[in-house]
Amino acid sequence: MTSNGAYSHRTHSLGVRPTVQSSTRVADALDSIKQEFELLQADRDALRVQRDEFEAQVNAQINEVNGIRRSLYDLEIQQGKVRQHYEEEVRRLRAEIATLRQAAGPPIVPPGIPGFQPLTLPGAPRVGPAPSSLSGSFARERENDRTKEKPRMPTSPAAETDWELRPKTRDSRDIDRIGDVREPKRLKHESGSTAAEPASTRDPDTSGNLPPPHTLYSPAGSATALRPPGRDSAEYQVTLPPINTNSQTFPEELSLSTVPPEYRKEGSDWFAVFNPRVKRSLDITLVHTLIHASVVCCVQFSADGKYVATGCNKTAQIYDVKTGAKICVLSDDSAGKSGDLYIRSVRFSPDGKLLATGAEDRQIRIWDIAKNRIRNIFEGHQQEIYSLDFSKDGRLIVSGSGDKTARIWDTNDGSCKVLTINDQDSLNSDAGVTSVAISPNGQFVAAGSLDTIVRIWDVATGTLLERLRGHRDSVYSVAFTPDGNGLISGSLDKTLKYWDVSAVMGAAAIKGRRDPASDSPPKKSGDKPNVSPCTMDFVGHKDYVLSVSVSHDGQWVVSGSKDRCVQFWDSRNAALQFMLQGHKNSVISLDVNPAGGLLATGSGDSLARIWRYSTI
Repeated sequence: MTSNGAYSHRTHSLGVRPTVQSSTRVADALDSIKQEFELLQADRDALRVQRDEFEAQVNAQINEVNGIRRSLYDLEIQQGKVRQHYEEEVRRLRAEIATLRQAAGPPIVPPGIPGFQPLTLPGAPRVGPAPSSLSGSFARERENDRTKEKPRMPTSPAAETDWELRPKTRDSRDIDRIGDVREPKRLKHESGSTAAEPASTRDPDTSGNLPPPHTLYSPAGSATALRPPGRDSAEYQVTLPPINTNSQTFPEELSLSTVPPEYRKEGSDWFAVFNPRVKRSLDITLVHTLIHASVVCCVQFSADGKYVATGCNKTAQIYDVKTGAKICVLSDDSAGKSGDLYIRSVRFSPDGKLLATGAEDRQIRIWDIAKNRIRNIFEGHQQEIYSLDFSKDGRLIVSGSGDKTARIWDTNDGSCKVLTINDQDSLNSDAGVTSVAISPNGQFVAAGSLDTIVRIWDVATGTLLERLRGHRDSVYSVAFTPDGNGLISGSLDKTLKYWDVSAVMGAAAIKGRRDPASDSPPKKSGDKPNVSPCTMDFVGHKDYVLSVSVSHDGQWVVSGSKDRCVQFWDSRNAALQFMLQGHKNSVISLDVNPAGGLLATGSGDSLARIWRYSTI
């Protein structure tokens, strides 16, 4: 019994004591968890307070910046009014001086004073209409402090303020940049001299200085530099048709301060001025502002109008047009991290599945958008690629480069047809291709170049069909009208031109039907050219025209300029509908939505913007 009782007692004791110890450990663990939870709650509360303080500080800073922006905006408007008053007073005084001169007759030379010269006041009175003032509130505040020389081709951007499509210089000198954007040093000829621009081509500037130059990209290791047209040479002495300025459709003065309230519209950092001389038929408003890390070199809508692509330094982006959300970033990691690599042109394939990009490294990359990877790379250009365009069926891509060629690429087999500019009668030896476009029927390629000429080739044969002469400076942008019978070109001579190319298209079509296998050589300089007259001049920009586009219905021509303005023109008569200023730097690229009603703009201020225009 005793042994059994002792056994039972030991068994009971062993059964109870472990239970008590286990409960104690659980309670301790719960207390530890509770304490840790309370600490985390305290940390969370502290972080929330800190977050609220940061948000309050950020909001205060945003409000302060907005206040400064409004103050600057008001000051710029005031400065514009003062400047306009000053210019009007100067014109009035010059007119009075001219009247007094005429009334006084020839100067009287006092006798006995050899070598006497009558006093000549600087600056003859202006004859004809005063130049249009599209400055509004933002333009031209720094332009008079800079020097203007013959611009070159768009090139590699870097950091400063006023855009000129930037180049890489081959000797590692300072690179002119687009959007931050710095104004470049002039590239020198091999002799060490700098290409000069004749005084007749420069704009008057009372400060004695002229606005800054464009520069042309010269790839590292290149043997020769691309240069602007040799205007100081005998080759340039040719007669060009005059520019027909229609003063009835473009007002002498067009600014916020000179038009009635019903002809102007202002946003927080943009404004539009409507031409009071024509019936107002459009309205414009800002939809989205797309902020980029560098200069926006190019913009383009997809064929369905739902997306917009932009190109800047090292990356291309795709945005949803409706929401403004960034849905895709395309970047080639193999391209290297050092140095700049600006994407000069972006183009959607017609089905919207591919995006073609052309860049400073002379490569064309075809991206599979859904897979965010490169499908093809086309190589062959010897200098930077400035422009791309897809054919309507998506099979062909045409590219334009500073190497004086346009190339037609077959996306199926990668084959390439080279269209070379080797004219003996070209105004100069520099005919780098700045812009290309394929006609709506896919049969023709138009290319604008630095030598002021627009050329048209037959896609099937590579035959040069026409040279369109008339611009007085490099052509930076070309676009076909939707019907294919017209071609719009924009130039550094500050004008746009409409060319009737229906005769060339018709003649090429008849020739193709007559002899489909024919492949006649390009025209020689002595051959009689086809007749493609310039039927309209669009005159009104204050600086280089850098980009042009035509609306889907063919009713409107839209242009972007170094003067920071976008202008809407009536395609029927070249009448200005309105001027839009919504960027703080050059409008490098623009595109009208194929679905209509929207416009995308890209600028040296590192912004792309989407605008909605509508019929009133």
